[in-house]
Amino acid sequence: MELNLIKCHGSGNDFLLIDEITETYTFSEKDRQNLAIALCDRKKGIGADGILFVLDSDKCDGKMRVFNADGSEASMCGNGLRCVGRYVTELKNKDEITIETMKADLKISREASIYAEIPTFKVQISPVLFDLKHLPMNIDRHTLVSEKVPEISDTLTFTAVAVPNPHLISIVENEHIISNEQKCISETVNGPNTLFPDGVNVSFVQSLGSDGIYVRTFERGVGFTNACGTAMSASSLVTCLAGMNHYEQEIDVYNNGGKVRVIVHRNDEEFSMDLIGNATYISRYKLEVDVKEPESYQTVEQSEYDEEGSYSELQEFAKDVVEKNVFLKA
Repeated sequence: MELNLIKCHGSGNDFLLIDEITETYTFSEKDRQNLAIALCDRKKGIGADGILFVLDSDKCDGKMRVFNADGSEASMCGNGLRCVGRYVTELKNKDEITIETMKADLKISREASIYAEIPTFKVQISPVLFDLKHLPMNIDRHTLVSEKVPEISDTLTFTAVAVPNPHLISIVENEHIISNEQKCISETVNGPNTLFPDGVNVSFVQSLGSDGIYVRTFERGVGFTNACGTAMSASSLVTCLAGMNHYEQEIDVYNNGGKVRVIVHRNDEEFSMDLIGNATYISRYKLEVDVKEPESYQTVEQSEYDEEGSYSELQEFAKDVVEKNVFLKA
């Protein structure tokens, strides 16, 4: 079959976007898994963190399904949702849309550029669930908010939250960022373990003072990634709970792929976040693919977009902030 796709990214978290609204593709669940494993392979495939399948919806402007590079399906992806939001707003010539995801229908809007002339979109991150059964996490308590988990670390405290992807978040100092600690913890809770039977995203968060926060995430099914949208949103929430940042105010969130802004909303005990950042197109592909053996695909056409230059300026700016406040303090 002939397959058209766009390689895109949000905060350096890169994806292959496949349009099932205007195209007549018919994929089985196994096809989607196989395509993700083959095409996202950075050595033998095009290379990406996952595939964004954009489908019709009976109740929204479109529907997003996300398959990670290992073939697993994610319930949500904030960086990917911005890319899907851009694609559908342009397809339907709208500035505001709603996209159906696995757990919720989420609002997306076109926003003023976050930096230079970068296409920027705001996406709603919801629901926010603290009950550990939603991650799930097997421990003798209902919630985990800024508490120690001896099975994971004797010194660090953690907050667990589903948004709806499961996240384990620790506010740390720079010595923890530059150590091997996050890698060891992440590999433990995403390997055979009793605490997180389905694995969990693990984020270390460091305050950058007036500049904002730095978030580094080990994403289940991916590993260390340039950025994870739901992790940055959940981490911003955790800093508000800890009193480091304030509700209803923009928080600059730096990551290894650039930066975003997050606004945390609180209504009594209900929370939601707005995630604001880029949706950048890198290249367009036309492939000849046998979905039963996608690893044998052939590239028929490939063309490049000219958007990456503007985004690289933001990356350099973010890199300078992070190096000054994190790595050069070691």
